Amino acid sequence: MLSIGEFSKICEVSTKTLRYYDEIGLIHPDEINPENGYRYYSIKQLKKMLFINRLKSYYFSLEEIKDILEWEQDKSEERLYVALNLKKREIQEKLRTYEFTLKQINNDVINLEKGIPMMSYLNEIKVQLVETQPMNILFTRQMLSSDDYTLGYGHYFSRLYEKIATDKLTLLGTPITIYHSEEYNPAGNDTEFALPIEEIVKGTRELREGLCAKSVYKGPYSELTSVYAKLTEWIENEGYDLVSSPYEKYITDPTQTTDPEDLVTEVYFPVKKRS
Repeated sequence: MLSIGEFSKICEVSTKTLRYYDEIGLIHPDEINPENGYRYYSIKQLKKMLFINRLKSYYFSLEEIKDILEWEQDKSEERLYVALNLKKREIQEKLRTYEFTLKQINNDVINLEKGIPMMSYLNEIKVQLVETQPMNILFTRQMLSSDDYTLGYGHYFSRLYEKIATDKLTLLGTPITIYHSEEYNPAGNDTEFALPIEEIVKGTRELREGLCAKSVYKGPYSELTSVYAKLTEWIENEGYDLVSSPYEKYITDPTQTTDPEDLVTEVYFPVKKRS
């Protein structure tokens, strides 16, 4: 048996952390002396602790690691394979985001050296007035927190695509996200995912036609806030009012490109002329 100090030294995990892991049920001491409360770990627990450390180094949360440890033995390897691949894609996405951020910083530094204001890129976002046609959309509507967006988009659109395939429906366009919340709330936002289809069936509704202020943006989704700011400024300056929820059309399939700068998104603000 190893004392908590010896176990801590070998695994390079503080005794404070080991006590916390015990509290949350991640790894318990194999034995606790009832007289003095000293904690002891078995040699076989070294492997478990190293496994926990490895998953932590892969940016799994403690909750995720706890779930993995609780999987049934006969299916654990298969499920671990899936979990590792999902984490791999998550990290790759973060790396692409960091690469884009570095490129942005470099561009801002170069522009500032030339005397060009940092926010001048907003002037490059163009706005046009368009008349949209009515669309029959297959939809699902959810309350999503900011942390849910990335995974939520793929999950809910996948369910809509599955229904189209299962019911042999006719897809007419690219995915749409409609934002119904009046204000941003990190805890949850009213978000509608939709696909235009031909058939009018249960789960469809009409996205009405109307006048819209529209911008087309090429780049990562994280930068769409700039487009929203530009559209808001434009409708104010041009004497229009927003009359219903803004929405986005994803012209580029994000699964078909590894470069966020290749993503093309159309943003629509339904408007009317101010009286």
